[in-house]
Amino acid sequence: MPHDSFPSREGASLPGLEDTQTALNIVWTMMAAFLVMFMQAGFALVETGLTRGKNVANTMAMNFLVYSIAMLGYWALGFGLQMGGVGPLATLGGDTFLSREFSVTLLQRQHGLFGGAGFFLSPQLYTPGVATMFFFQAVFCATGTTIPTGALAERWKFASFVLFSFAVSMLIYPIYANWVWGGGWLSALGRNFGFGHGHVDFAGSSVVHLTGGVLALVGAQAIGPRLGKFGPDGTVRAIPGHSAPLVVLGTFVLAIGRFGFNAGSTLSGMDGRLAIVAVNTVLSCAAGAFAACLYTWARFGKPDLSMMCNGLLAGAVAITAPCAFVSTFSAVVIGAIGGVLVVASTLYVEHELRVDDPVGAISVHGVNGAWGVLALGLFADGTYGDGINGVYGPVRGLFYGDPGQLVAELIGISSNILYVGCAGWIALKVIGRLVGNRVSYADEQRGLDVSELGLEGYPPQDELALAAPRPARESLESDLLGLRSPAE
Repeated sequence: MPHDSFPSREGASLPGLEDTQTALNIVWTMMAAFLVMFMQAGFALVETGLTRGKNVANTMAMNFLVYSIAMLGYWALGFGLQMGGVGPLATLGGDTFLSREFSVTLLQRQHGLFGGAGFFLSPQLYTPGVATMFFFQAVFCATGTTIPTGALAERWKFASFVLFSFAVSMLIYPIYANWVWGGGWLSALGRNFGFGHGHVDFAGSSVVHLTGGVLALVGAQAIGPRLGKFGPDGTVRAIPGHSAPLVVLGTFVLAIGRFGFNAGSTLSGMDGRLAIVAVNTVLSCAAGAFAACLYTWARFGKPDLSMMCNGLLAGAVAITAPCAFVSTFSAVVIGAIGGVLVVASTLYVEHELRVDDPVGAISVHGVNGAWGVLALGLFADGTYGDGINGVYGPVRGLFYGDPGQLVAELIGISSNILYVGCAGWIALKVIGRLVGNRVSYADEQRGLDVSELGLEGYPPQDELALAAPRPARESLESDLLGLRSPAE
């Protein structure tokens, strides 16, 4: 920038304290969003590692493209529907452009249903504060949209995946998110009916994870199990994933991104509570992994690595809602219960519901998403949350004197299952009529890398040799035959 573009010392004014605080909040929130964005890599690694080698490229492609789809869909409609009526952005400059909520009046009270401003981020409202809120919420939407890809892996038609992901990011996810985070009716249960502070979800146990888990369950039921998953006599057959290292690496990537997810949800670098959120998060993750290890060890005679990883993720999901409102002891309990739940739930989904979920997404995200908001309704200890959702006083759960908070959380869970489940089912039915939802059995047997993408994630090495130029191929053949050493 040329020097003459800077204001002269005469008449120049330093930014005020309020401007500095807003700038710090924007930087903190954007940095947290960058961490959440990186979680897409974690999902790709975990899901790919837990599936078979013949579907590597397809699984990676879904996890890659879903991010693009979610961003575009959320920019077009999702953000406006979710946050268009949230009101002033208190920590991000106080912008009031997002103040158009469509509401209905029932029992002489207003109940918000969806927002009406912010579509396509029009120039009139495209301020730094609005841009920050958009990006932070968009990466959360991308996470929720990604979750079904794991449960439907290895038999989902790519065209159906694309259309369904647009439906989720544009319509299904934003509507429920509005009810909780955008000023909608679930957040107003406290003001309207005295149920605690309304449905509180600090960072997304219900908004992101329960939504994704319900969609995963509906989708997996709709398209059916993979070939060979259940025997003729009903026995459950294991279909092992192809790469434990990818699963472990992806789990750590997701664990790191979780700090942006949870601590970033303060939306303020000035809120020292973010440190407590981070510590509660890491303790719950650790407890979830360790509890899953002990549980599988006791039940099956040996610890199960994939369940350890899912146990860590279950602890992360479970603490996402209550992370700002509980003690460290409660965080460990919440995570440990989540680690056991994910194992027991995975077995129940397979053996009792007869649903094939290759990566355990229903249990990690759906079951533990529900457990997370229930845990808030039980363990919130009254040390934080004064004024949340317009209710005076800190958030307290059942164990600390407010049964109404637990009622609000239960209403939020029930509403999610009913709305998201029905909307997801309708979307899949419509898409099924248009393009079909499942690949043919022949294509599934061959692998989706070839049938859906026309390439292999792990090309056979002998084919690579045959495709090489003649001198290189002859040299390679000589090496393999031992005619000369590679060093020569």
